[in-house]
Amino acid sequence: MDQALVGMCVNERRFVKIPPKLAYGNDGVSGVIPPDSVLHFDVLLMDIWNSEDQVQIHTYFKPPSCPRTIQVSDFVRYHYNGTFLDGTLFDSSHNRMKTYDTYVGIGWLIPGMDKGLLGMCVGEKRIITIPPFLAYGEDGDGKDIPGQASLVFDVALLDLHNPKDGISIENKVVPENCERRSQSGDFLRYHYNGTLLDGTFFDSSYSRNRTFDTYIGQGYVIPGIDEGLLGVCIGEKRRIVVPPHLGYGEEGRGNIPGSAVLVFDIHVIDFHNPSDSISITSHYKPPDCSVLSKKGDYLKYHYNASLLDGTLLDSTWNLGKTYNIVLGSGQVVLGMDMGLREMCVGEKRTVIIPPHLGYGEAGVDGEVPGSAVLVFDIELLELVAGLPEGYMFVWNGEVSANLFEEIDKDGDGEVLLEEFSEYIHAQVASGKGKLAPGFDAEMIVKNMFTNQDRNGDGKVTAEEFKLKDQETKHDEL
Repeated sequence: MDQALVGMCVNERRFVKIPPKLAYGNDGVSGVIPPDSVLHFDVLLMDIWNSEDQVQIHTYFKPPSCPRTIQVSDFVRYHYNGTFLDGTLFDSSHNRMKTYDTYVGIGWLIPGMDKGLLGMCVGEKRIITIPPFLAYGEDGDGKDIPGQASLVFDVALLDLHNPKDGISIENKVVPENCERRSQSGDFLRYHYNGTLLDGTFFDSSYSRNRTFDTYIGQGYVIPGIDEGLLGVCIGEKRRIVVPPHLGYGEEGRGNIPGSAVLVFDIHVIDFHNPSDSISITSHYKPPDCSVLSKKGDYLKYHYNASLLDGTLLDSTWNLGKTYNIVLGSGQVVLGMDMGLREMCVGEKRTVIIPPHLGYGEAGVDGEVPGSAVLVFDIELLELVAGLPEGYMFVWNGEVSANLFEEIDKDGDGEVLLEEFSEYIHAQVASGKGKLAPGFDAEMIVKNMFTNQDRNGDGKVTAEEFKLKDQETKHDEL
């Protein structure tokens, strides 16, 4: 038999015939093999090893990029099929649909596997053959692996990190003009794709067609992203690699497995700080810029409205008509109202409005995203001076001492709305009086009449009729 086994391969089958002189000779084996017996053996070789054998490694796939390999004390996640030398399967992580997760080189694995994993890249696939004295030895594992069995592991590395790792950042696109970088306490809007180290997709803001909006540096997101979003520019694209102790830890979350390294490809859309006010940049002022807009003025202007990333939201130029408002009357968002102050006709300026002075967290459905910073490029075309605060009509000259009589044309001692309206409009037409610009003239006149009709009977008498400076003053108010 010593001669017959020499040169055999694993899984080779031989029929061996041994004469008595090379077997048990004249004596035989009492009760089993008679003397002078010729022996016939049907032999199938299942395993072979030598005491000088070492771990054998055969890499059959290696990714083009291999920035990091397994070192002692790294934590790895891998899939494997475990077989004996004859190909018999004894275990598989694929069958359990769960990676094997462990530290390497600190005794958590059999010695041969500890050695066989060193130097692997994420995405690499290798076959590791381990002799029994570097595996489960003479006793086996007491279950599926017999004693003195050589083991073959077909390993695919999915993930690796070290407990001492911090995040890693790779800048993909950094805008040339970066006037401001994000700081702790800022509110960011960004898009991202989230994958595992092996490229497995787990989440994307693009698929929801909505940015992820959050404060940074205050614990609203996982620690690795909190750190990785500091110092970004608007429009910047960067890759943030987050080890599990700065991600979702040993437990994972949803479709993110435990102890997984996460890769986020980030595109920063905009950011602001809750303490921000508006920003005004004037690009052009005409030579005569002495008359400046103020509260109550009626303005006509053109604008382009966009997001910080350049996405166009609206344009009066495209519509072919100006936008007309009374400044300070609440007809536009507060930031725009502030941005139009102290502007002269012909001036061009850019106004950047943080969301708390714009459309807030809600935005405008289908038009303005929530928490969006807005950019308005403005050109003021016309300014009609408003009236003093609190007035909707003023006289341009001296007021007639017989004002009530002039309004009461029929002399019956009562002024109806029609008489009142006709008179006010006549004064405006002749330049003697002025209505507040930008409002419905008829509505102003009706309100003026209602204020004079103190008993609400639809007519104004001489006793009811008073000018503003004749009204009773209430100092306590």
